[in-house]
Amino acid sequence: MSENKILSDLEIAQKAAILPIGEIAERAGINADAVEPYGRYKAKIDPARLRIPVGKPAGKVVLVSAMSPTPAGEGKSTTTVGLADSLARAGHKVMIALREPSLGPILGMKGGAAGGGYSQVLPMDEINLHFTGDFHAITAANNALMALVDNHIFQGNELNIDPRRMTFKRVLDMNDRSLREVVIGLGGPAQGVPRQDSFDITAASEIMAVFCLATDLDDLRKRLGRITFGYSYDRRPVTVADLDVQGALTMLLKDALKPNLVQTIAGTPALVHGGPFANIAHGCNSLIATRTAQQLADIVVTEAGFGADLGAEKYMDIKARIADVAPSAVVVVATIRALKMHGGVPKDRLKEPNAEGLAAGVRNLKRHLQNVEKFGIAPVVAINKFATDTPEELEWLLAWCAQQGVPAAVADVWGRGGGGDGGDELAAKVAVAVAAPSDFRHLYPLNLSVEDKIRTIVQEIYGADGVEFSVPALKRLADIEKNGWGGMPVCMAKTQYSFTDDASQLGAPKGFTIHVRDLIPKTGAGFIVALTGAVMTMPGLPKEPAAMRMDVDAHGNPVGLF
Repeated sequence: MSENKILSDLEIAQKAAILPIGEIAERAGINADAVEPYGRYKAKIDPARLRIPVGKPAGKVVLVSAMSPTPAGEGKSTTTVGLADSLARAGHKVMIALREPSLGPILGMKGGAAGGGYSQVLPMDEINLHFTGDFHAITAANNALMALVDNHIFQGNELNIDPRRMTFKRVLDMNDRSLREVVIGLGGPAQGVPRQDSFDITAASEIMAVFCLATDLDDLRKRLGRITFGYSYDRRPVTVADLDVQGALTMLLKDALKPNLVQTIAGTPALVHGGPFANIAHGCNSLIATRTAQQLADIVVTEAGFGADLGAEKYMDIKARIADVAPSAVVVVATIRALKMHGGVPKDRLKEPNAEGLAAGVRNLKRHLQNVEKFGIAPVVAINKFATDTPEELEWLLAWCAQQGVPAAVADVWGRGGGGDGGDELAAKVAVAVAAPSDFRHLYPLNLSVEDKIRTIVQEIYGADGVEFSVPALKRLADIEKNGWGGMPVCMAKTQYSFTDDASQLGAPKGFTIHVRDLIPKTGAGFIVALTGAVMTMPGLPKEPAAMRMDVDAHGNPVGLF
């Protein structure tokens, strides 16, 4: 192999020295009887068995978000890992809390969620594939529910369930457009009751959301029982508790609910647990993992999916309402190439210097920074460095951030992470932000109507003039109020690429309207999903899926995995 060859993320991960998971647990302050090893380098942690020193304050949370992402990739997970390693290098007791990757995007086009370069969590290949089986457990629980529902209908339908008004779907952890609309129960009376159905990807399952928002096993059971899976013929909501199977679903999830402990290349402990997408769900790792990390560390570095208009807003307005996990600092990741793309530069010319495109693109970053400030938190900009960035471009962006009064630093954590000095300047600025006072607040009170909550988000966060509801969405609004669900927060399902509901509208558009086509009450998770534009809850694969480059070598080791 040439000495000048740039190693892939997988090759870097395979060459890294990895410590036995027991040593990582000890480094994190986890007592041995709370550790359940899954092989040599992964473990489940049982929060009920943790022995935390009396009087230890909860660790402060650093939330990593980003400007609107582009197909070029911004490296938010890489920055999260590199920042945590750099804070640990500076002497802070740090833990990371990340989401688990979904197989669909891994075999499709997005890539994994374990970081990149020398800022990765290990074992990277196992985390990005089946890991400890959490996604499979969630898929099984979700589909067990629907099997039980359809069996109930077949066996006499004591609950008077209307098969035409089912709101819960089967799921699969894969991008599969063929499953967006299906018909089940064909083949005669012995095969069930025929009805139209559809699949979501597992990351969009309400059971995934319940899993990630539950505070403990008992809360998980209660939330599962509150899930509304459909309506009766007399339009009454029917719940899992009505079917009395919440105990069985809890049993399927009991082991998965324990957070997964792994490590970074630099040996920083990391909890990787739960994986809802932020464009169609709430986009945060499990609450149990975040709180467990807070118990063990002084600083917890976590992230929320996609840009600050999606994951960060949902972290603040959904996750941080349930428990005391409000961030003390928010890092907004930006890249020179993403800024240029938002400034109108075509994707195939992003490697070329373009001062005009860069200057035009900062409008997108500025709106995200202003949005973070609306939650009472002063943001820090992390400029994730790429090899094609010129010194002039980086200096211009640093100067622009200084003019806005926003602390910023260049982070070269892909190439100089793993305990190196690539994130030291960013870590220093984040440490200052963590120590500074903040005045955290939610964007809206829960006593607003659902319609006004949506209007607040689209006007305050997206910059829209207003919102337009389809006829079905208006009918659903009436049902939500009738059933007493209006006090829940809203989870917007919207394209990640734009502030609008049109993925092609980059930058910071003005004078647009957000179109809400449907509303789905997630009564177990405790929020209302608002479907906008053409966003789909079951993605498809691209023309040339990443799977075409993947294989194993003669020893069973993965190749082509990023």
